[in-house]
Amino acid sequence: MAEALIDVHDLRYVYPDGTTALDGVSLHVGAGESVGLVGPNGAGKSTLILHLNGFLHGEGLVRIHGRELTRHALREVRRMVGVVFQDPDDQLFMPTVFDDVAFGPLNLGLSEEEVRGRVAAALAAVGCSGLEGKAPHHISAGQKRAAAIATVLAMRPDILVMDEPSSNLDPRSRRKLIALLGGLPITKIVASHDLDLILDLCPRCVVLDAGRVVADGPTEELFADDELLLAHGLERPLSRQAR
Repeated sequence: MAEALIDVHDLRYVYPDGTTALDGVSLHVGAGESVGLVGPNGAGKSTLILHLNGFLHGEGLVRIHGRELTRHALREVRRMVGVVFQDPDDQLFMPTVFDDVAFGPLNLGLSEEEVRGRVAAALAAVGCSGLEGKAPHHISAGQKRAAAIATVLAMRPDILVMDEPSSNLDPRSRRKLIALLGGLPITKIVASHDLDLILDLCPRCVVLDAGRVVADGPTEELFADDELLLAHGLERPLSRQAR
């Protein structure tokens, strides 16, 4: 078994209004894996993601790279787990793209030279070199998505976690995103309703429904199981419907 980067055991979370979002979720993710999270609306995907670097705290165990995620460990764990939110505007709030990508490294207390190097490397990795001086609200949706990923990559995390990364992208931008993410040599967890994207990026898939893991296995096999997909509000990816 691959080295464990993420261990979640019997995780439970109830929102203040009484809604049970996670009901005993257990999950192991090894180093270098790319894992898709799929399920109907309200399945618990986003809630699970928010537990992986301490935005939410439920009952149960979350361990990142062998370190239990407690409030005392938040700073260290957040260096290891980078989360890209569904809406890039939640991560792009500074006057320029450079300022946004530099924000995290500056808060680590790094030197100006190191920060500039990290910004340049992160923007190059996502194909956005040259956008440093642009205002985030003046770039395209696809560029915003890439810049949001760059803000996380600049922190050099061990794990990249993404919530609906292809939402609101046109087909060309979506293809570029898939190529970008597929080329990143980093452990990835991708939550999405876009099953074709999951099929392209994630050899392994976890199906959540009503806050529980209902299936976990090779993506190709799970997405070929029409009975499983139907039972949990999913449809076979378009690229597989003719098969």
